[in-house]
Amino acid sequence: MTPPPHKPALLIINLQTLFLPMTTSCLSNIITLSRHFSARGWPQFFTQHGHPASDFEPPITNQLAKKWGVEASLHLHSRQWGLLDEVKVLVREAGLEMGDVIGKNVYDAFLGRLRGEGVGRVVVVGVMTDCCCDTAGRGAFNRGFETWMVCDTTGSVDQVQHEAGLKAWGHGYGDVIDTEEVLKRLG
Repeated sequence: MTPPPHKPALLIINLQTLFLPMTTSCLSNIITLSRHFSARGWPQFFTQHGHPASDFEPPITNQLAKKWGVEASLHLHSRQWGLLDEVKVLVREAGLEMGDVIGKNVYDAFLGRLRGEGVGRVVVVGVMTDCCCDTAGRGAFNRGFETWMVCDTTGSVDQVQHEAGLKAWGHGYGDVIDTEEVLKRLG
């Protein structure tokens, strides 16, 4: 199989218990893309958002912890922090261990090691379209990666937020495409 002209990487963002309601229309497409990448040996990066207790110690310096507060923030190792069971399977199918999942306590999940893997294209999926997915995608775009936001593999608090995020992304950053188009372009 001929590799695509720009080696792709799949960035799977925050598919955690707290965000399950945001994945109802996109999880099956994320699974499809992840398995497509696994079958070709292309890199996948999984993120998991959560705040350690130190993020809430005064003076609070983590801007997300400050904005959302103690009660509305996602705490490390809480029940809602856990990855979805389907995602744990994808991690293993990608040849990774749970320890390879990238923890983060900010929106941006951009991964500096992409260049070391020879990646030239970043495919963004997960939640939330208009926060973590958008920020990570912008990070990739601003660092020179061709970046695609996959509209039927991202979700947000509601359809209005989701569509607003996609509209802003398409205007200023990269292609907004669906799963079928990703599979067609990547082969």
